[in-house]
Amino acid sequence: MSEDRKYRILTINPGSTSTKIAVFDNEEEVFSQTLRHSAEELDAYDSIPDQWDFRRGLVLDALREHGMEAEDMDAFCCRGGLIRPIPSGTYRVNEAMLRDCREGFRGHHASNLGALIGHQLEEETSIPAFVVDPPSVDEMSASACYSGHPMIRRTSLFHALNQKAVARRFAAETGRPYEDLNLIVCHMGGGVSVGAHVGGRVLDTENAFGGEGPFTPGRAGSMPVNEIVDLCFCGEYDQEKIMDMMTREGGMYAYAGTTSVQALTEQADRGDQKVKEMLEAFCYQVAKEIAAMSCAAPGKIDQIILTGGIAYSGPITERLREQTEWIAPVTIYPGEDEMLSLAQGALRVLTGEEEAKEYRPQE
Repeated sequence: MSEDRKYRILTINPGSTSTKIAVFDNEEEVFSQTLRHSAEELDAYDSIPDQWDFRRGLVLDALREHGMEAEDMDAFCCRGGLIRPIPSGTYRVNEAMLRDCREGFRGHHASNLGALIGHQLEEETSIPAFVVDPPSVDEMSASACYSGHPMIRRTSLFHALNQKAVARRFAAETGRPYEDLNLIVCHMGGGVSVGAHVGGRVLDTENAFGGEGPFTPGRAGSMPVNEIVDLCFCGEYDQEKIMDMMTREGGMYAYAGTTSVQALTEQADRGDQKVKEMLEAFCYQVAKEIAAMSCAAPGKIDQIILTGGIAYSGPITERLREQTEWIAPVTIYPGEDEMLSLAQGALRVLTGEEEAKEYRPQE
């Protein structure tokens, strides 16, 4: 294999009202585009899985507008959905994965469409389709899985794609193998997740999509159990409303009426003491979680990495640095480049650096 060969990779990232696509030659972006979907267009479908062919058509149209066809690609790499717990890696899309995405094994989410679209493109072109580090990556240690009651097992559901990508980026920039490092990676965006990356595995993290961890712009995070139980049985709220309060209308939105961290930091700068206190509480909760994750490798943490959209906020990252650099030095990689991360995952397989894994859920 020629070392200077370029592989062309189409990455696909379905969201609730958009589908992001990008084409890469190896790690160099050729073009990227966000395909927006109106409520009227999506309302024509009975369920999220039914949208796959509609979105696939838009992807192909966008390629043609840039003078490309699906057949020009060497791989399709899609955002992984809410599938069963699996180790980190790049996975070939297979029938078991398609079934779990269609049935919504861990919930119906637009990200489940990635595998469905990729599979159809592979069927039409015989070009392989992959997913990389879906949110369901679970490498937690046995101790981390204990919840406190045998009926409930702590599980991993976090921002695996970005966390793994920035961890590998830090390793590459420092000239050390990812597997030789002990890192704490904190993703802060619409959701927040903190992972203890020890020897190449995330030995502990949260079910950030299911309510664990610090509060976020829209999520309530971990809450006192007795008061949640009282809320559930007070007779004023049904299950859907409770879930809205915890996952979409909690956190900063519940305290201050907005999920915009930039707007909130500007309010705090103008002297709004309640908002300032709330942002301080957010930083405190995140710092507490970082400190807790350091127990996965006590005294041996090489670096703390702050990433995600909120990492663009200087006041927040500086406060977190003050609160946590006693554990380890802090590096900041603001934002998240999911499309590049997907391309890199496929590229590692195409170049032979890694072998593609097969999705084999335990029944």
